[in-house]
Amino acid sequence: MGWLESLFFGGGLPGGGSVAQSVLILAVVISVGILLGKIKVAGVSLGVTWILFVGIAFSHFGMRLNGHVLHFVQEFGLILFVYSVGLQVGPGFFSSLKKGGLQLNLLAGSVVLMGVLVTCAIYKLTGLPITTMAGIMSGAVTNTPGLGAAQQACRDLSGADNPDIATGYAVAYPLAVVGIVGAIIALRYLFKINMEKEEKDTLRTTGSSRDEPRRLSLRLGNPALNGKKVGEIHDLINRNYVISRVRHKDGTVEAVRPDTVLYLGDEMLVVTSAAAMPAITAFIGEEVQVEWNTFAPQLISRRILITKSKLNGKSLEQLRIRSLGVNITRINRSGVDLVAHPSLLLQIGDRVTVVGTETAIAEVEKKLGNSLKRLNAPNIFPIFLGIFLGVIVGSCPITFAGIPQPVKLGLAGGPLLVSILISYFGPKLKLITYTTMSANLMLREVGITLFLACVGLGAGERFVETVVAGGYKWIGYGALITLIPITVAGIAGRLLLKLNYFTLSGLIAGSMTDPPALAYANDAAGNDLPSVGYATVYPLTMFLRVISAQLLILLLA
Repeated sequence: MGWLESLFFGGGLPGGGSVAQSVLILAVVISVGILLGKIKVAGVSLGVTWILFVGIAFSHFGMRLNGHVLHFVQEFGLILFVYSVGLQVGPGFFSSLKKGGLQLNLLAGSVVLMGVLVTCAIYKLTGLPITTMAGIMSGAVTNTPGLGAAQQACRDLSGADNPDIATGYAVAYPLAVVGIVGAIIALRYLFKINMEKEEKDTLRTTGSSRDEPRRLSLRLGNPALNGKKVGEIHDLINRNYVISRVRHKDGTVEAVRPDTVLYLGDEMLVVTSAAAMPAITAFIGEEVQVEWNTFAPQLISRRILITKSKLNGKSLEQLRIRSLGVNITRINRSGVDLVAHPSLLLQIGDRVTVVGTETAIAEVEKKLGNSLKRLNAPNIFPIFLGIFLGVIVGSCPITFAGIPQPVKLGLAGGPLLVSILISYFGPKLKLITYTTMSANLMLREVGITLFLACVGLGAGERFVETVVAGGYKWIGYGALITLIPITVAGIAGRLLLKLNYFTLSGLIAGSMTDPPALAYANDAAGNDLPSVGYATVYPLTMFLRVISAQLLILLLA
């Protein structure tokens, strides 16, 4: 049975273990960690973070990986994770910085800043090494990429790993998950939130989603528009809208084309956002009630997938779809409906809603592709191209006055930045960046599980010894880093910015990059507002967490 013992414990021997031993240990650690992640206490679970603790336990009892293998798998797992996150959030990142999103991102940025300030204060008062404090801070804000960035900064500075970074992370993380959810609950009772009343007030003041496309039936009553073509009318008002079909006064119904002429009394179906509805109604005429399916049985509505690569990055105007006698009224991208205005750039994977006759829509299907099989084929090139560019960007030294060591975005920040940029600008450069949601989630989960397993296996040898020797105090330090920033931000967001409770709870979860807290907020709210708040602040917060963890070590080590 010596071969079996060698298979499990060979990684700790001089020269390291075999490939089979490395794969075996990783597979067991991840499998056990995922099973334990299904355990919930009061509706809260640590999820895949259990993998970290299982890795610590395995390492404590002598089951370890070869150092070189562990380092490679850990860093590659981190790259896969952050790159997949960037691909998902990238398309909405820049739009999240506009209007109300800017306010939310500033508040989330203040949470990051307060967390760094609390960390520095504890560092000064306790005399703990800043490397340890960086690990505690990353655990206290449940930010795994920040942990990876801190470890890389330490290696760049000293040429060696510091296990206390991972130990500090592991000690602070569990209470942080509970503390974030607890803070969301505490704010609810502090401000005496009535969930039903809060939802009604929120929908009345903001609308459920003022950018989502809405259908509106109008009768043309503006004399200035009488006898004008639809293409001419569209340029007269600075709003995004689509006139889908029209019923003339003689009862005939047709799908609208740019050369369709409108006359006073014509009734039309308009698709636009809730925010633009009042202006468009006042411009065209008056709202009426029309049963379009009754009047126009020959016209049908169908959603078609864009799967032809040559259409990626083209605008709706360039497609000239209306020349086929159909209208594209809205576009669904990553689960979000968009108004189909002429300048909107299409992406592979978009689902367009087309209105027209059966024959005309069949022609549009040929033009757009509509092949689900083609979408399901993995699109590997942009992933590895982005990782290649991300590693180069992350390795590029940035020199600042007063900082002895150049700052690098690292293997967390570099791929994250490139993935956000490539997913947003890729279609404009004719680069297909589409990946199915399931493929994105698979890459992300594989990456984070490999990273956490390796972090645990690397930190476990001295974990118990460190905690017994005073590391238990780090739990309290982590609690302060967790609770002080989100409590201050929560109170300020409610009293000063007048944020509704649902958006505020999503913002708190997003500013701490904490999915379990978002899951709790969604369950408690019963609507999608927490998810909107989370997605709005998540990209910028993730980037700031990665940078701040590095700066702490480079400035204070």
